Amino acid sequence: MNGDSTVLVLGGAGVDTIIHVPELPLPVRDSYLVPAIETRAGQTGDNVALGLRALGLSTTHLDVLGDDREGDLVRALHEAYGVPLVTVPTAAGTKRAVNLVDPSGQRLSLYDGSRSEGDERFPADLVAAHVAAARLVHVSITQPCGYVLDDLPDTVTVSTDLHNWDGENPYHEAFAYRADLVFLSATALADCPATLRRILDRGRARLVVATAGAEGGYVLVRGEDRVRRFDAVPPAAPVVDSNGAGDAFISGFLYGQLAGEPLDTCLRYGAVAGAHACTVPATRVDPIDLPTLRARVGSPG
Repeated sequence: MNGDSTVLVLGGAGVDTIIHVPELPLPVRDSYLVPAIETRAGQTGDNVALGLRALGLSTTHLDVLGDDREGDLVRALHEAYGVPLVTVPTAAGTKRAVNLVDPSGQRLSLYDGSRSEGDERFPADLVAAHVAAARLVHVSITQPCGYVLDDLPDTVTVSTDLHNWDGENPYHEAFAYRADLVFLSATALADCPATLRRILDRGRARLVVATAGAEGGYVLVRGEDRVRRFDAVPPAAPVVDSNGAGDAFISGFLYGQLAGEPLDTCLRYGAVAGAHACTVPATRVDPIDLPTLRARVGSPG
């Protein structure tokens, strides 16, 4: 390893095929003529890793990857953005998905489950070596990340993103209860405050953040009784795609945490980074950089 990594991102490397559709839900029809069908690298772990690197943090990304065209796209993306990518070969192939995007930027993702099954593991010594050089480990909910949760030492901060968890699916619980910083979307939660409280009650998290798009979001801190609301930030350009907004929020928030900023500032960083992501077309990767983030937040430096 060349130098210490401030952040290790585990999992979430993959490729999306972007299809712009006239509306969502898409009415059943024999066929549609769409403007383009484009495939590009950049799933949740990629987005967080590149977002943190754009904010100046030393970041390493580790995941299983196939010896296929999709894997080549992921490797090329990390090389272009200067993010070290450590890969473990997988016969299942690189993770992939199809994203349907409507004119307002709303997204429907279809994930290929055949590339996330099986009992593959990360080599324990490989993970341990990279964890030892990190201040924070961000764990994606893609496999085989679930198998390393119990092996992460208490000396490193662990974060995770539960995405659109409904609060009931047991798969997400291991991640929810074994991370110090927990992020999720509020969209599928029947009772958001109750879910946030349950994560703190049953797990080790010191705070949990639920994002709610243009409505901002909710945060609950250990030791506080009240679930607090926080505001969204108006995007600096027209919204074209919500893909990656949650990953960008996490990158901004984690940057603030590692910089020792107060919670309100971290939430503001996250909101600004997430709003920026909504102005970037799904076919591009363009994480917000540190000067732009600070300018939009109004921070010195």
